[in-house]
Amino acid sequence: MAKSLSSLLSKGPVVAKGVVDFATPRFNLFLKYARVELVPPTPADIPQIRSGIQKLLTGFRTGKWKEASVKEAWLNSLVTAEVVLWFFIGECIGKRSIVGYHV
Repeated sequence: MAKSLSSLLSKGPVVAKGVVDFATPRFNLFLKYARVELVPPTPADIPQIRSGIQKLLTGFRTGKWKEASVKEAWLNSLVTAEVVLWFFIGECIGKRSIVGYHV
């Protein structure tokens, strides 16, 4: 028992170095994309946002959404589900647990 425990403890630094070597480039790539994607919109982006919303509403009113391909409709459904779930998760964290309210 003691022999296996000591061998496990001796392998610890090697395993930790392997984990760090594996995770470092992936974490750096995550940070690269996070710096670009998680930046809040600037006032210069407001006209583009308005025109995008206007196009969306115009397409909805004219029925253009009915002409979407199955692939486009599936991707739109996935994006909508993602936004709804992240909103739900953001509203629930700190307020409620999955089972009910914290006491």
